[in-house]
This record gives sequence, structure tokens and C-alpha cells, in this order.
Amino acid sequence: MTTHSTGTHEQWLAARLDLLKAEKELTRRSDELALRRQELPWVRVDKGYRFETDEGGASLADLFRGRSQLLVYHYMFGPEYTAGCATCSTIADGFNGFAIHLANHDVTLSAVSRAPLAKIKAYKKRMGWTFPWASSSGGDFNFDFNVSFSEAQQREGGIEYNYNREPAWTMLGIGDAITKQGEGPVAENAVMTGTDVATYTRERPGMSAFVLEDGIVYHTYSTYARGLDGLWGTINDCRRE
Repeated sequence: MTTHSTGTHEQWLAARLDLLKAEKELTRRSDELALRRQELPWVRVDKGYRFETDEGGASLADLFRGRSQLLVYHYMFGPEYTAGCATCSTIADGFNGFAIHLANHDVTLSAVSRAPLAKIKAYKKRMGWTFPWASSSGGDFNFDFNVSFSEAQQREGGIEYNYNREPAWTMLGIGDAITKQGEGPVAENAVMTGTDVATYTRERPGMSAFVLEDGIVYHTYSTYARGLDGLWGTINDCRRE
């Protein structure tokens, strides 16, 4: 016997129409926020970041692959990981299809991780993915865009992620909101990457946008954590949290 509310079709329709008003308001608000994102000032990127790709060494400008816009998914795959993050993998499963359509709109979609290129290539083959995925191993890119952190930052409360400073690491984790006291999905994901919770959470997910204009790269936007919800193509509308 279901414990969920039940009713007649007329009751359902009245409730659905009321919900539709809220959905339309959310859509209008989303459109307004999209315009505000587009109006953010561009920040010139002068640092000479270097990456390893399937085609060899590359600069940040090279990752655009001849297009004017670049979306970088900050994929959680640290140097110590034996496999990519399971949650990031769920998101990335949609990238093969996304990348084709984005390319036709002058946008390159690429993942970037700190794992060595050999690990990335092996995992990419295992998952059947074809989208570009570069290694930033040994460089500052992930640290500068606040998706990778040192043990010292973690231990001393120096992690700033999703525009917030986190408390220092404790034996139970880095806060209920992220580790749920060292248990739950975060701990399970850590095991699947062959690491512990501390090592696993020194990498974080995010998406950054860049523009290439007159040979100059500009950073235009970055989002993290729940800001990535729109990338969950399979389950975004099914969450109950």
C-alpha cells in the first residue's frame, strides 16, 4: 500500500496547474540568471599553463582546438587515484553527445584532471569515451581554479571551494555537508578511486568557461558543487533531496 497522497484526476490537474506556475517562474528566473552570467567581466589569463593531451603538449589556448569558446570540466582524478571519480563519471557519460553539438556552436568541451595522461587514457578507454581529456599533472591549473588542494590546506583549514572556506580536516572528515562524518557516498567514492576520504576530497568537481579572442584567453565563469546539477543529464529531474 502506497504511503504517498492519492486523489482524483481533477485534484491532480489542479495541483499540476499550480505547480506549472512555479515551474514557469523558475524558468524565467533561470533565463535572467543566464543573462547575468553572460554579463560577468572577463579576466585575462596570462599564466602559461601546460597540459598533456593525446596529441602531445598543449597550452590552454590549444585546448580550444580552433574554436572561440572552451568549457573545462574539472574531473576528479587525482595523481593517487586508481580510477576516476564515480560521480564525475556519471556526469561525463553524457559528454560524447554534448561535445558534438557544442563543437557545432564554436565551443570545445574538454575534461582536465591532475592524473597522469597514461591513467586518463586507460580510464577513458575503459569507459568508452571520446571527448578530449587533458592532464594538468605537475602544473598549477587545478590549484588556481580551486579544484585541487594540498594536504597542508586541508589540514589547516585553507581550502576555499565553491566560494567558501572549509573547516580544517578532522579524523571524522571535513564537515557533515561533504563527508557525512566519513560515511556515505563520499566515502564509497573514495574506495572506488583506490584512496581514502582525505585523499579523495583533495580533488573537487567544477566547470570553467573560457573565451579565446585575438590570441588572448579570458576566464569568464566557474561553477562548482550543486552548480553542476545541469550536467546531470540522466537524473537531474529525478532527485528527491
